[in-house]
Amino acid sequence: MANTIQNNVNTTNFNLKYRQDFAIIAGWIGFGSKVLDLGCGDGTLLQFLRSSLETKGYGVEKDDANWLACIQNGTNVIQMDLEAGLSGFEDQSFDTVILSQTLQAMHNTEEIVQEMLRVGHEIIVTFPNFGYWRNRMQITNGSMPVSKTLPYQWYDTPNVHLCTINDFDQFCKDHKITVIERKVITEGQEINFMPNLLGNLAMYRLKKG
Repeated sequence: MANTIQNNVNTTNFNLKYRQDFAIIAGWIGFGSKVLDLGCGDGTLLQFLRSSLETKGYGVEKDDANWLACIQNGTNVIQMDLEAGLSGFEDQSFDTVILSQTLQAMHNTEEIVQEMLRVGHEIIVTFPNFGYWRNRMQITNGSMPVSKTLPYQWYDTPNVHLCTINDFDQFCKDHKITVIERKVITEGQEINFMPNLLGNLAMYRLKKG
């Protein structure tokens, strides 16, 4: 059962109104768990999990600047391209494998999700919901969406596989992936009514089979 955020997360040094996604992720991870964060950026999420849950965290990051930032702040990090797969990690070697707001930038989406399920007992995937109403409005007005969760212009975006919540639900069904829990948030608030229209960020806790 997921741990409650209130009991397990020390929020003293984090603004969770802005990073409610961190709090939700923490609520899905056990105290002292072994965690792998793919596309970990500067290691902020791993630092948060380490300080609040005493996790044993490892990150994977391709970008040179982010990799250096991880080194400087003491985050355990491996510099590699996720598109090459996770063959260097043994089966079920982590309690949780996380892919936070990186799914849409992956070329080999199916492969990386399957590899995550191989390496972790559970996985957490979060992504910007392309079906969010503000995105739909921008498209209706003739422009590609630009927002906090989709901050790039069409010509410089790393995003190659944008999807909606409905799309990802179907993906899980087609690939026989069990959705343990799903949360959808907008501006730090959980959305339960019409999440595919009103939700900005989708968050999934998954397992194989």
